[in-house]
Amino acid sequence: MKRYLLAVAVVVFACQQLSAQEALQKLEFVNFSQVNITDNFWKPKIDLVATKTLAACIYQTEVATPRIKNFERVARAKGEPHEGIFYDDSDVFKALEAMAYSLKTHPSTEMENKCDEWIDKIAAAQQPDGYLNTWYTLKGLQDRYTDMSMHEDYNAGHMIEAGVAYYNATGKRKLLDVCIKWADHFDDLFGPGKRDWVTGHQELELALVKLYKVTKEERYLKLADWLLSERGKKLAKGYTWTDWKDTAYAQDVLPVKEQTEITGHAVRAMYMYTGAADVAAQTGDKGYMKAMRTVWEDVVYRNMYITGGIGSAGSNEGFSKDYDLPNEYAYCETCASVGMVFWNQRMNAMSGNAEYMDVLERSLYNGALDGLSLSGDHFFYGNPLASRGQHQRREWFGTACCPANIARLISSLGNYIYAKTDNAVYVNLFVGSNTTIPLKTGNVNVKMETNYPWEGNVKMMIDPVKKAKFKLYVRLPGWYFNKIVPGDLYRTG
Repeated sequence: MKRYLLAVAVVVFACQQLSAQEALQKLEFVNFSQVNITDNFWKPKIDLVATKTLAACIYQTEVATPRIKNFERVARAKGEPHEGIFYDDSDVFKALEAMAYSLKTHPSTEMENKCDEWIDKIAAAQQPDGYLNTWYTLKGLQDRYTDMSMHEDYNAGHMIEAGVAYYNATGKRKLLDVCIKWADHFDDLFGPGKRDWVTGHQELELALVKLYKVTKEERYLKLADWLLSERGKKLAKGYTWTDWKDTAYAQDVLPVKEQTEITGHAVRAMYMYTGAADVAAQTGDKGYMKAMRTVWEDVVYRNMYITGGIGSAGSNEGFSKDYDLPNEYAYCETCASVGMVFWNQRMNAMSGNAEYMDVLERSLYNGALDGLSLSGDHFFYGNPLASRGQHQRREWFGTACCPANIARLISSLGNYIYAKTDNAVYVNLFVGSNTTIPLKTGNVNVKMETNYPWEGNVKMMIDPVKKAKFKLYVRLPGWYFNKIVPGDLYRTG
């Protein structure tokens, strides 16, 4: 459903399904660093993350838990043990990414110095061949790359996202160069004619596309595409497959382009489909586009809560069967809703289809945001829709993926408000803000004022710097037509 108000001609686009022609449209989202958010609802939350949430992440990462200490132990090379879980490195990288985003909106010498301090420790832990993982380096490098379930690629994917974010925020290359060295090392080992690899927890795919965009190195885009092509071929080795015997858990039953239904771990699925959308946007691959639309309909039409949360089952942190959506026992991991924001943004970028932004908005305001307390330093991991009082936000978790994930989402909120093509401006979310959008015909100043979501009135001021002809598309939300969600899983009356 392509629902945008074309402000110049005042027409509403007719309903239509995603097509290859739409997918080649390739909207470009206006970067958050170019968007000044003044919104009464969101600005206090962005400020809160910059002051309280990131402080909590830093304290928990380097003081209360051994995450940073593990990097220091690798650098000392004195045979010290690893403490924690094999995916703990990723929490350091996600916190760094959130800190990088915050530096663009809340410049801070103290925060930048902290980032540089962490980056020095990360770089010191990198092996001469480019490998970087504190778990295997401290426990024995002879076992690296022997179990695809052990998050080596997942950790590195979050490192790459942090490296790209920090380079974009500061222009400093140290972490980016560490990421490039790791990616080149991985690409030397795995790929066509080399070793097979199936990502046990998808994330590297989308990260490699980000690395490709900043470096213009085609090898990273090709590697992301190849990693997606490895699924569904019975190539995986690791405890997920050998001990659990659960290929669906990691979306590995069928090749990605043949998948038609959502399965398994919710966050893994969201990150994989985000990566597939990123690859499709760069390559125009119709196979990915068709499969993702089919799976998206399965998620939204049959497996999504009214909050935009997904993944009802705690047993696999993910999906069970269609329409199994209990309220009190809902899992609805915060990270899964963050992933829904990522994926739906990418789907919208390929098509200009407004219903993806409808779902993004629902997941953002409800499924993801409730993972953060009003004080900014307590978090939900799961988000049930009903409780008898036993559910409380916590300061931290043993598996602490959610705190930094919600921090990096809110810190970069401006990424989701506006989009553009050469001759058109798209307004996707109704957030008080102002920006200047460069079009082929010249710059266009856009200002939005609203008390959304508490009120529905939105005032927009469009001011091209010179006389020009361009299109302005404003999203008409589904609820405006009494359509609660695409697919009518939830209805009024």
